[in-house]
Amino acid sequence: MMRQLSLFENTEKITNVMSVPLRSPFRYPGGKTWLVPRIRQWLTQSAGKAEFIEPFVGGGIVSLTVAFEKLADRVTMVEIDSDVAAVWQTLLDRCDRAWLQERISTFKISPDAVNSVLDAVPVDLKEKAFQTILKNRVNRGGILAAGAGKIKRGEKDKGLKSRWYPETLKRRILNIEQICDRLTFIAGDGMEFLRQNSHRSDAVFFIDPPYTAAGKKAGSRLYTHWELDHEELFRISSTLSGDFLMTYDNVKEVRQLADKFGLDTETVPMKNTHHAKMTELLIGRNLDWVRSR
Repeated sequence: MMRQLSLFENTEKITNVMSVPLRSPFRYPGGKTWLVPRIRQWLTQSAGKAEFIEPFVGGGIVSLTVAFEKLADRVTMVEIDSDVAAVWQTLLDRCDRAWLQERISTFKISPDAVNSVLDAVPVDLKEKAFQTILKNRVNRGGILAAGAGKIKRGEKDKGLKSRWYPETLKRRILNIEQICDRLTFIAGDGMEFLRQNSHRSDAVFFIDPPYTAAGKKAGSRLYTHWELDHEELFRISSTLSGDFLMTYDNVKEVRQLADKFGLDTETVPMKNTHHAKMTELLIGRNLDWVRSR
């Protein structure tokens, strides 16, 4: 059953995200770099599981960490957003990955060049991947949803160039190449994937839906696919044979859903993209490993 909020949120240190290796090519709203130490802790006590599954992979920092650090034998990433999916599909294809690296290296960024790429209809998957990475880099906050505005002044008045780091992107892609044999990507519905794999006792599931359950509309500004039946997600999660860890906004509605399905909760401190201190909710069957830290 759901625990009452404890002093944990006031005594636990906030993760210094600069201490966590940055492995994803994305700047992602709602990214979970701050949670990486908790993921390591969770998977260490869940040792022996053959497959790590992330049904709402987004920017993929957690899945990439698990693969790089060999915290599971295999990592399966699922994403319904076709733009984000194009990037992962391209990264896991040897020929397309090489093309993407070259395209990033040779792209001369300017307002006209950016508009030319973003206004074009991609001719194939790898072109769509490059368009998505560029959009992710030049839009404020890395937001990919329709209507997102571009960076204007940027850092040190560098404008669009302030978030375009071709050498960094190339290096991250090269690093991902080293772990491709441990990664599987599926373009599809994370909810349906959970239903189809609920019997899997050999897998663990990290569930981080990019949606809010409290009636707030922030998700519609951040993500193309933002609507979700949260109660159904909680119901499915409660039926999983394998262990799982879910993250959500720390709000009353979410705690009530956890209580309804007999799930355990614990708060963890973090900072949002504006560096404001907040707490997020971890949800699972037994979170004693969190409290014992």
